[in-house]
Amino acid sequence: MRLEVRDIHVRYGRVHAVRDISLCVEPREIVAVLGANGAGKSSLLKTILGLVPAASGAILLDGTDVTGWAPSRRVRSGLVLVPEGRRIVMSLTVHENLLMGAFTRSDVRAVGRETGEIYEHFPNLAARRDMPASVLSGGEQQMLAIGRGLLANPRIMMLDEPSLGLSPRLTNEVFAMVTRAHRERGISILLVEQNTQKALDIADRAYVLELGSIVMEGTPRTLRADRSLRDAYLGGGERRKFGAG
Repeated sequence: MRLEVRDIHVRYGRVHAVRDISLCVEPREIVAVLGANGAGKSSLLKTILGLVPAASGAILLDGTDVTGWAPSRRVRSGLVLVPEGRRIVMSLTVHENLLMGAFTRSDVRAVGRETGEIYEHFPNLAARRDMPASVLSGGEQQMLAIGRGLLANPRIMMLDEPSLGLSPRLTNEVFAMVTRAHRERGISILLVEQNTQKALDIADRAYVLELGSIVMEGTPRTLRADRSLRDAYLGGGERRKFGAG
């Protein structure tokens, strides 16, 4: 599936959060969106899914304009968001949280098979499947959120800060899960990530946002070679500069 964003503007009252952004994600591609806090990254993902209305512009999936579609219809078409903060329902069990990802699906056997595969990849989740999700660590909650997203059978998966608050070891595990889903299932990925080095390690292309606008785009090699970008975003202050935007 190809995702295209055309000339999108997003406003919250007087705040112009996203300014004339155009980007695309080609089939089987990983695209990173980088930028400082408040750059408009999360607003962009929410607008693509339809959780936040666009003031103007268009969202297209495989050439079809879905700007007016409800979020649930976009999800059924294969567009899925793993939100910042995981959005786990702590009062439900791990298994119930996981199955929430399949709410639009009717292929019960396939859902069962894929649920088993997720548990195989994440034995910690399998061991706690009947426990309240509140018993999970932050890293386990993130894995549950990604597993829930995968159970929605995405063709394009958007991830908003998947490594936020995680240790380096858990960050590596989360990124391994994302790249495995991309490789084995052919899922396209649109990744908003505070760990710029990690994001550029797996991305085919990247966009850099500043104050709601795209200020740079290109391959990871091209972006890393740009001195101004290295000085602003890829130096020793990386963790300080990047966040939930």
